[in-house]
Amino acid sequence: MPSTAHWRTERRAEAVVREFTLPDVGEGLTEAEILTWYVKPGDEVTDGQVVCEVETAKAVVELPIPYTGVVHELLVAERTAVAVGTVIITVAQETDQTAGTGRPSETAAPRRPVLVGYGVADAPARRRARKAPAAASGGPGAAGGTRPPAKPPVRKLAKDLGVDLRAVIPSGPGGTVTRDDVHAAHAAAAPPQPAAPPAAVQPPAAAPGADTAAGETRVAVTGVRKAMARAMVASAFTAPHVTEFVSVDVTRTMKLLQRLRQDPEMTGLRLTPLLLICKALLTAIARNPAVNAAWDEAAQQIVHKQYVNLGIAAATPRGLIVPNIKNAQAKTLPELARALDDLVSTARAGTTAPAAMQGGTVTVTNIGVFGVDTGTPILNPGESAILAAGAIRPRPWVHRGKVKPRQVTTLALSFDHRLVDGELGSKVLADTAAVLEDPNRLITWS
Repeated sequence: MPSTAHWRTERRAEAVVREFTLPDVGEGLTEAEILTWYVKPGDEVTDGQVVCEVETAKAVVELPIPYTGVVHELLVAERTAVAVGTVIITVAQETDQTAGTGRPSETAAPRRPVLVGYGVADAPARRRARKAPAAASGGPGAAGGTRPPAKPPVRKLAKDLGVDLRAVIPSGPGGTVTRDDVHAAHAAAAPPQPAAPPAAVQPPAAAPGADTAAGETRVAVTGVRKAMARAMVASAFTAPHVTEFVSVDVTRTMKLLQRLRQDPEMTGLRLTPLLLICKALLTAIARNPAVNAAWDEAAQQIVHKQYVNLGIAAATPRGLIVPNIKNAQAKTLPELARALDDLVSTARAGTTAPAAMQGGTVTVTNIGVFGVDTGTPILNPGESAILAAGAIRPRPWVHRGKVKPRQVTTLALSFDHRLVDGELGSKVLADTAAVLEDPNRLITWS
């Protein structure tokens, strides 16, 4: 969770207005997009309360406010990209609240956000004209008291439905508000609506941030998708790619997968062919460790890695991300299954942490889930190889001297030809295919 914050104070009668700037989330990022505000002017906030959700080029994260007070003004609209160090929200505090808090005083020199890899930002944050704190009035949000605790998805649901969480009766553990509580409050507040005649069919609305013209829709490229585009261009025109292909009979692997699904140690885990494909690749890397390396352009050196941070390409609504399983080579099959299950679930929920996408060495992309047989994958920047697994289909195959229907897939391995020559790349691909053809090699080769 981001921790760097920037405070400035301004005296107004008996209150102090504090400014909260977009913090440096580390990883050398310079901007983020405000996705959702969870508060509005006039709301009370407490130290550590999440006030908004932002999207960086790495992931979607939540920002907590570092002090207690009343929201004075939201200075950045939703779906707006801002630079690190920009004031995004101000909070009014009573003067007695500031005593003994350990926050910077009025006379303290303001802290300037330091960006990892970029140094100190040159342009100071501009101060905007401020409005007086909004007074509570009737309607949504007018209920007194503080908001009960609720998870971010529940807060977002309440905002979408126009439900004030302070007016909701919580039923969850520890007095937390649940989705059912929000739906119940919304249903109770909504007046009965008379039946309306069928409305005329309207064209679909443009996506947020879209610019619609005659016959065209333009969507701004931001966040994860922008970072992905830059990384793929850099990779394609920096590393000399070579791709090799092999078709393999994976019938025995599919039978092993069925047996694993009955194993009590695998209960509750999502088991797919991807698990055994990852294990096969890890076995091939153990037999050919030179492939697990990186090219250091500045030093003109090949850096061999003693660990395998196995990247898994994941398509999300915000774009392609490649989180990785740290030290995957040291995990047992059940441990690898749990790590893979957690990685996929987190990616789909859009909550992958930036650290999970750093330090990858080799990647697997499962294009077979889309019904695609094969492709030429582009390397994740800084990595030496990427394996694409195609769709598994029944095909005629020569097995024990006879043509029989077998489960067959095609593997494609792209590698950086600066540090992986044809022999090494071919051995890695052939060993991966051999394990998938006969999973007993997981034991005999270990």
